[in-house]
Amino acid sequence: MPCARKARPVSKKKKSAPKIASRRGVESFDAAQLWLSERGIEDIECIVPDLAGVARGKMMPTEKFFSGPVMTMPASIFAQTISGDYPPDDERFQHNTTDGDLFFRADYSTLTAVPWESDPTAQLIHDAYTREGIPVETAPRNVLKRVLQLYEDEGWAPLVAPEMEFYLVRPNTDPDYPLEPPTGRSGRPEVGRQSYSISALNEFDDLIDDIYDLSEAQGLEIDTLIHEEGAAQMEINLRHGHPLELADQVFLFKRTIREAALRHDMYATFMAKPMSNQPGSSMHIHQSVMDADKGTNIFSRDDGEPTSEFLSFIAGHQAYLPAVTCILAPYVNSYRRFTRGTTAPVNVHWGYDNRTVGLRVPNSKPGARRLENRVPSSDANPYLAIAASLACGYLGIKQRLTPDEPRSGNFSEDMHALPRGLLEAVALFGECEELIDVFGEKFVATYRAIKQEEFETFMKVISPWEREYLLLNV
Repeated sequence: MPCARKARPVSKKKKSAPKIASRRGVESFDAAQLWLSERGIEDIECIVPDLAGVARGKMMPTEKFFSGPVMTMPASIFAQTISGDYPPDDERFQHNTTDGDLFFRADYSTLTAVPWESDPTAQLIHDAYTREGIPVETAPRNVLKRVLQLYEDEGWAPLVAPEMEFYLVRPNTDPDYPLEPPTGRSGRPEVGRQSYSISALNEFDDLIDDIYDLSEAQGLEIDTLIHEEGAAQMEINLRHGHPLELADQVFLFKRTIREAALRHDMYATFMAKPMSNQPGSSMHIHQSVMDADKGTNIFSRDDGEPTSEFLSFIAGHQAYLPAVTCILAPYVNSYRRFTRGTTAPVNVHWGYDNRTVGLRVPNSKPGARRLENRVPSSDANPYLAIAASLACGYLGIKQRLTPDEPRSGNFSEDMHALPRGLLEAVALFGECEELIDVFGEKFVATYRAIKQEEFETFMKVISPWEREYLLLNV
């Protein structure tokens, strides 16, 4: 298990759970009104995660929010590429012809403060609906809810625990220049690998203190924080819980970490491969499934041995991970992370406590038996990544699939099954009938169109590699 950061009394923070919980979420509109009034909140950020995981929305004065708590935004916010463009219509994807309004309802369980704002401000995540009150199929929170409903219909309750990796880098205002590690309190930037180093972590003590403080102010609890392998690369592990709640936390943590870094004249980046000579950043997802009535882990039998459902859950990932890779690795840059001979996965093999395969079964007691999906990168939308991973497991159980034999050796050189580029990955997703049934044709067609347009935008840029090797040689 990763060691918790030594320099901060984490255990003392965890004992005050009721106090932390009170900082995040209420049950109703009336409770929200009281919560905001008690804290003197003047403004509310009404936010919605888009397909890239970017926070879209509106800032409202508190009085205006309570005078009519229905927010509208154009339908095009769920058809936008990361560069702000829109894909062309094709035989499967068509824009809303009028770009009419969608309607957004607040999820009051997400209400919390925005501690980096100078004036008292709150943030509140919303869900997207049509005028008729139908959940919008392309909204990421609704996509995850759709998958969770499949589990609920079977009497199952999945649990997840994401792990987020990110880099701290020097401010970079010119994209033509490569990123560099920042300077820590010693006055020197990191150059070597510093996995699990406490002294390397302490180079950024003030920043890390701000991350903890801003997180606690929002009721977000960090399980552990470690220094990862790369120069100024960090990892935050979250406690296991309900998939929608954990996706919300990852969404808010990303905002929080970026804001904390800016306070210290740094950038925090969740790019999958921000520096060519450093490891990539992942978002590993630990998953287990509980019997909703009994509260027991369906992955373990009474005698402690794994169940057929657990093996089928693994097999579902082996069968369908290639087709959802475009969600777990959503950008051209994401595929640079999949490199032979590294700790990044390059296959869909599975094994017990084996970090050289894409699917790891950690050592645990039977009640905590789980599968770690190591394929997702840190640039993935947490709602969509969790939905995609759970969808793979669900299909495996429903189809009673059987995995191959677990791998016990080093398979970091064995590139197997995973697509090597975005277009290949998108094609697999768009053609998989089982996943179209799970996610819905509208979402699949929209996501496919957006990713194809992002690839076309990328192809307009000439890289340094092309100038280096083609300029005078071909």
